Amino acid sequence: MSLCKRRGFVFQSSEIYGGVEAFWDYGPLGSLLKNNIKQEWLKKFLQKRNDTVLIDGTVIMHPKTWEASGHLKNFTDPLVECKNCHSRFRSDHLTANQCPKCGGKDFTPPKQFNLMFKTFLGPVEDEANVSYLRPETAQSMFADFKLIQESMRLKIPFGIAQIGKSFRNEITTGNFTFRSREFDIAEIEYFVKPGEDEKWFDIWVDEWEKFFLELGLKKENLRRYEHPKNSLSHYSKRTVDIEYKFPWGFAELAGVANRTDFDLSQHSKFSGKDLSYFEEETKKTYTPYVIEPTLGIDRLLLALLVEGYQEVKGGRTETTKAVKETEIVLKLDKKLAPIKAAVLPLVKNKPEIVKKAGEVYQMLKPYFMCQYDEAGSIGRRYRRQDEIGTVFCLTCDFETLEKGDVTIRDRDTMKQERIKIDELVEILRSKLS
Repeated sequence: MSLCKRRGFVFQSSEIYGGVEAFWDYGPLGSLLKNNIKQEWLKKFLQKRNDTVLIDGTVIMHPKTWEASGHLKNFTDPLVECKNCHSRFRSDHLTANQCPKCGGKDFTPPKQFNLMFKTFLGPVEDEANVSYLRPETAQSMFADFKLIQESMRLKIPFGIAQIGKSFRNEITTGNFTFRSREFDIAEIEYFVKPGEDEKWFDIWVDEWEKFFLELGLKKENLRRYEHPKNSLSHYSKRTVDIEYKFPWGFAELAGVANRTDFDLSQHSKFSGKDLSYFEEETKKTYTPYVIEPTLGIDRLLLALLVEGYQEVKGGRTETTKAVKETEIVLKLDKKLAPIKAAVLPLVKNKPEIVKKAGEVYQMLKPYFMCQYDEAGSIGRRYRRQDEIGTVFCLTCDFETLEKGDVTIRDRDTMKQERIKIDELVEILRSKLS
C-alpha cells in the first residue's frame, strides 16, 4: 500500500476529507497499468478471436431488469449487528462469532441485505422511480442479445464481451482494493447450444487461467475452487473460481459460471420479447445456454502488484559500502508496465547532455509511454524507475554526444548495452514485443 500511494498507483478516494471506505482512485501510474490490463484482455478475447463482439452497456438499466435477473430477491448477504458497539458485519465473515471491533459476542439475528445501490430516475424520489446501479455487467448483454446477434449476423457459439464499472454495497470491506464498492469487471457471455455447455465450460476455465499465466502470475499461486451445489448462485448450474494466493491467503480472482438458459428465459418472460435463437442448419429454435467467464480488473491489478513486488535487501548493485539500503523492484510483465522507457541525462549540469536527452525523450514519446527524469544521482533515478516497473532506462552521457548512442539498461537483469539513437525505436519495439 505504501508503494501504491508513494509512486502514484492507488489513492484512497476523497482522502483530504478522511476518505470513503472501499472506494479507490487510480493515480497516474495505476491508471496506465489498469488500462494496459484491459487492452491485453481485449487483444486476447476480442481481437484474436473470430467469435466475440464488444459492447458498452449502461450502468443504470430498466428496473425490471433486476427483477427478471433475480437480483432484487437473491443478491443479498446475511447482515448482523453487534448489540454492544452497533457495528454491522456479514455473519459468514465473523471469526469465532466475535465482533472484530469490540470483541462482543451478542449479535442480532441475521437478515438479508441487498447489495445493490439504489437511486432514483428523475426529480421525484418515490417507488415508481427507483432504479439501481448495476452490480455486474452481464445483464445488458442478455437484454441486448437479440439486437447484437441479428445486427452482427452471429452464429452460435459466440460471445458478447464487456468491460465496465459495477457497484456493490458491500457489508464487509477490506484487504486494500480487493473488496471495493466500485470496481471494473471484464466478462464474456458465451452463448452455446444446449448439450454443449459442459464442453465449453471446461474450455473457458482453461482459457481464463491461461490468460493470468500469460500476464505473469505464477502457476503455483493459482488454484481452482469448485463451488458445491448448495452454494451456487440462483442462476448457476456449475461455477469454478480461479483463486490467487494473496498475502492473506487464497481468494477469488475470477470465475466461470454455467448460467444455462436462465437469463435469456427470464428476460423473455418478463419483457414479453422472444430471445430464442433459430439455427439455420437444423431449422430448430432454442434458447441458448450461457457460459460466463468473468474477472475483476481491480483484483487482477492487485494480484499483479503482489506478484511483481520484490524487496532486495542490501540492493542489487555491487558496492564497497558495508551497509546497503533495501531496493524495491516491481517486475511487471513488459506488456503491462505503465512506463516502457525512462530517459535520463547522466548529469543535469551539462546543458548539451540535457538537451540531447530531451530530444531522445521527444523522439520516443509518440511510440511508447515514457518518462524523463534528471533529478538526483543516476543510481537513485534507476531505483525510482525500478520501483514503478519501468522496463528500460536510457542514459544519455558524454559518449552520446560523440557517438550518437545511449546506454539502455534492462530492469530485470540490470545489463547495459549501447544502442544508436537512430535505431532506438525499432530496437525497443523488438524488445517490448
